[in-house]
Amino acid sequence: MKRWMQRNMVALVVAGALSLGLVGPAATQVQVADGLVNVQVRNITILQDVNIGVAASVVALICNVSVGPVAVLGNAVDLSGAPTEVCTVDRNVPIIIAQN
Repeated sequence: MKRWMQRNMVALVVAGALSLGLVGPAATQVQVADGLVNVQVRNITILQDVNIGVAASVVALICNVSVGPVAVLGNAVDLSGAPTEVCTVDRNVPIIIAQN
């Protein structure tokens, strides 16, 4: 009877460890779009956790482009998490929209 109990306990512990190992990383990869992004000049964040509309307005002004397409890029970055270079300014300095 004691040996049966030990085997069941070991099986439960192993099953629990495996399920945590498989579920844990997948849960941490989920990203939720919150409507906020960061704006970076090269690797320096100049705007952090700002509304996509505000970020689009600032980036459009810096890059001398229309706000609409920049807002679309901002939404895409917020959904995907992948930073996007919008333009380059003096001496090829990139202006980037990144996930917050």
